[in-house]
Amino acid sequence: MTSPSEALRGVEAFVFDVFGTTVNWYGNITRTLAEYAQGTQEDWGAFADEWRKGYFAQARSVAQSGQGNTNMDIVHREARHVSHRGGPVSLMPRLHNRSSSRCFNQHVGSTSPWHRSDGWPDVSRGLYAVKKKKIVVALSNGNMRFLVDVAKHADLPWDAVLSVDLFGTCKPNPKVYQGALHYLELPPEKCAMVAAHLWDLEAAAKHGMKTVYVPRPESHDGEEGLVVKAKAEGGNVDVVVESFEALAELV
Repeated sequence: MTSPSEALRGVEAFVFDVFGTTVNWYGNITRTLAEYAQGTQEDWGAFADEWRKGYFAQARSVAQSGQGNTNMDIVHREARHVSHRGGPVSLMPRLHNRSSSRCFNQHVGSTSPWHRSDGWPDVSRGLYAVKKKKIVVALSNGNMRFLVDVAKHADLPWDAVLSVDLFGTCKPNPKVYQGALHYLELPPEKCAMVAAHLWDLEAAAKHGMKTVYVPRPESHDGEEGLVVKAKAEGGNVDVVVESFEALAELV
């Protein structure tokens, strides 16, 4: 049976997904919503989920068609006005009548809260530890400014930031993973994709990249309850680790 360390032997660069994998977007957005709409009885968790679903719908459309806006900030703003099972459209009018509506629209109705997403507790220390020996890169559907702001806010010591702004499409379109390999100037077997989303890892594997799954059961990205196993245990990813710090121990 291949050990996790053996499965990652020869990897020179670890390529990390950001939303859900590296940062806890859900916790940050729900806290911000509650802060700027005190006294309301809305389900801010449901609001955040629906807002994010609007973004994912657009990203998937762009990935499949090769057309559309890849800027996460713009899509998040537009997604507030798109109804997904009675989500943001049904909530926003009620908020507009609150005394706190001006404050809400300024701080939450904009996309600035997404730029202040906190990393999961293991992330910063884990990245610094991996960085001592390997290249650590962000590969995200986020726009460049978003990724830079989040890196500063959450202390993410990336060696490079690769936004889909560079590729004109979104994950899981093959151009994103091929583009990452191009910029890193490494063969795919020397690169490992790290994500909490199986679809992301499966797409990277199609281009020969190694795959590392990090479970984030509270990420609210649609894969809650999914059990992912390493290939050595009959699964379909190369390695499963519980945290970025655990990954650092393997390299």
